Amino acid sequence: MDIPLTLTLSFGILVMIIALAVAARRLLGVRFGAIRTALAAIMAFALAEPLLSPVLMSFKSTDMQKDPGLGPLWVLVLVVMCIVLIPMVILVVAEALVPPGSIPGPIEFARSLRGRISRARRYSQITRIAFRHGLGPYLRGRGDRLEDRGGRVRLARALRGALDEGGVTFVKLGQVLSTRRDLLPTEFVDELRKLQDHVAPVPWDQIEQVLVAELGGPVDETFAEFTRHPLAAASIAQAYTARLHTGESVVVKVQRPAIRSVVARDLDIVARLAHTLETKSRWGRTLGVRDLAEGFAVAIREELDFRIEAGNMAAVAASGGGSVTYPSPYAELCTERVLVMQRLTGGPLSGATREQGPELARTLLDCLLRQILLEGVFHADPHPGNIMLLSDGTLGLLDFGSVGRLDSSVRAALQRFLIAMNRQDPLGVTDALLEIVPRPEEIDEAALERAMGQFMARHLAPGTGSMLMFTDLFKIVTEYGLSIPPEVAAVFRALATLEGTLVALAPGFNLIDEARSFAGGYLAEQLDTTSVKDAVTHEIAALLPMLRRLPRRIERIASAAEHGRFSMNVRLLADERDRQFITGLLHQVLLTVLGATAGIMGVVLLGTDGGPRVMPGVISLYELIGFNLIVISSILVLRVLIGIFRRDRA
Repeated sequence: MDIPLTLTLSFGILVMIIALAVAARRLLGVRFGAIRTALAAIMAFALAEPLLSPVLMSFKSTDMQKDPGLGPLWVLVLVVMCIVLIPMVILVVAEALVPPGSIPGPIEFARSLRGRISRARRYSQITRIAFRHGLGPYLRGRGDRLEDRGGRVRLARALRGALDEGGVTFVKLGQVLSTRRDLLPTEFVDELRKLQDHVAPVPWDQIEQVLVAELGGPVDETFAEFTRHPLAAASIAQAYTARLHTGESVVVKVQRPAIRSVVARDLDIVARLAHTLETKSRWGRTLGVRDLAEGFAVAIREELDFRIEAGNMAAVAASGGGSVTYPSPYAELCTERVLVMQRLTGGPLSGATREQGPELARTLLDCLLRQILLEGVFHADPHPGNIMLLSDGTLGLLDFGSVGRLDSSVRAALQRFLIAMNRQDPLGVTDALLEIVPRPEEIDEAALERAMGQFMARHLAPGTGSMLMFTDLFKIVTEYGLSIPPEVAAVFRALATLEGTLVALAPGFNLIDEARSFAGGYLAEQLDTTSVKDAVTHEIAALLPMLRRLPRRIERIASAAEHGRFSMNVRLLADERDRQFITGLLHQVLLTVLGATAGIMGVVLLGTDGGPRVMPGVISLYELIGFNLIVISSILVLRVLIGIFRRDRA
């Protein structure tokens, strides 16, 4: 075969493949990726000959000397339709089995191969650590029962040892879990509190490279002085003291080099382990470890961007600190991996005297409650390490990597919740709680009210403690099928963390009594004569335009009713999205009916004997029409199926 003929055949095959791809996409009415469409067309071209050869072979026995009329032409049309049908079937089956995006492309796969290998090695290492600390039975769902205190203690110790050996991200995970008294048993919380950041500081030359890259120049150009020895070294960053050219003393927080890749790899492992625990163990499902892992991943990713922390710091400071001081960030020097903030002088909270303790604890609680209930921006992690005792005897709040935000409606509901708790009003507490959490379709409000009454009798009676208050509250929420939104869960988590801090600062400090005192003070001020007068004034000002129009509208309605001209105009499906949904649904139904009708008619015609012969001795007119109707039915059904598959992923 000469070269021109080979090129001609190759060009012809290419044109046929392109034509098959275009025809399949047009008939299905859905956009596909070029690679997927081309592969379907190539497979169809390869399968066309073996699938259709029996049909074509039957025509060789036809007496072509006689005049066949237009029969061969119609048979050829049928064959072409069958060839086009093959890539359509392939595309629909691929859509169902291998949806777009489920398999990475070659470029993405090549880029991620190295990361996959690294994660696989790390995953294997973490698995070996877990088994070495005796967590293997729990991973397989065959460990000790959590109802047994001895089993909980053993599991908590094994978990702490594995997290400690796992490294930076897992130590951080353990520290976060140690604040979740609302979800974890006491044995786990007490054990995980022992986790500390045993992290050796990164050498200065590596930290300097980060500073130069982030600040765009040598360190000495930005700072008049910079202490090379770190003030503190944590799992994610190191802190240094420095002085600006303008004379202010600052603290510079620098992210550890390459920490992002380590955290990303370990977060993937945490997610996989959480999925395994929740799938294979009952206690994992009980604790909801997948939700815990997702919340931890979101928090730690935000913590890796110091610009978020600088914004949080400014937002909390703007809400007013009262007797508590917040360091101010230097926004022009803050980047994704470097945070420059005002330096506060003082020492750890443990340096407070016994006489200072109660007043400082009251100040700290007042500050946090005011942030939550009045300002809506609050520090979500007030553990002792994030609080300083300043040189003047006041408190300073540090580390704003975790900050919660509440809208006005949630704040108002929380205020009503606290006021009702102060009054020990079960009905008011229940109503406020159902405003805070998403209300389920069916709920026994009377039973919930009784449960809240018992809860208050247990925890608000004189002389009772509050250590299990949040645990019992979350039990009630879970028992009645209520789900606490993340922003509200952050409030309870912050209060639970704060309680431990307050008890350490002032032993015997009662969070409940002080919170009730806050409800009788700050919140009562919101209801004084001036506040009520202002609220009424604002509401009346908003209603005035409607009140002016109301008499005229009532007169129009009465006049129309008197003369028999009263009517109502209702616009159904006024929303464009509703119209699109109904249109698409009717389209799918119409295609389904047409496809089913064509298929039934095709089967009936194929089973009908007689009729004029399109090609003598080969096929009758009824059979030819039946075959075409079945092909048309197949095309319509495939179009319906592809629409269903795409809609399910929308």
